[in-house]
Amino acid sequence: MRFVVALVALLVVSLIPYASAHALFNSAEETIGDRRIQIATDPEFPEIGKKSKILMRVMDQDLNEVPRFTIGIRVFYNGEQVDGIAPQTIDSGHWEFDYVFKTSGNHIFRVDLYDEGGGIRTFTFNMSTQNPFGYIFIYVIVSGAIGMAVLLAYIYLPKRLKKAKKN
Repeated sequence: MRFVVALVALLVVSLIPYASAHALFNSAEETIGDRRIQIATDPEFPEIGKKSKILMRVMDQDLNEVPRFTIGIRVFYNGEQVDGIAPQTIDSGHWEFDYVFKTSGNHIFRVDLYDEGGGIRTFTFNMSTQNPFGYIFIYVIVSGAIGMAVLLAYIYLPKRLKKAKKN
């Protein structure tokens, strides 16, 4: 029996060629020219009025972090600019900063990456503050629990009632 279990386990493991990590909901990456920017939020679903951390990473075409870059950000909501971060020079491939979302919905982050020659590349990212599941997820879980309770009551309640009548 142990041999069969070991054989099945070996076959299942060998059938899985690779594993991939969970892609964050509020994460994206874009490449323009020889630069690639990755962006994400922490927590994954930012709450309105609370600090969220914006995580950014700037890389070259070979996916090596760029040791120094100048970057600025413009934040848009419903087509209007609602916030901005002045251009600044970052001395590592990672940049993290705190940001507070003031309204619920989709925000557009336009990330301006400045070249050494004075050129500007603008990367565009959608960042959302709403839960993608919303209340529908909660309703589905609650209705499933109620349905299971009704089903179990339908199966076991008649048996208990018959036993109670006999006694």
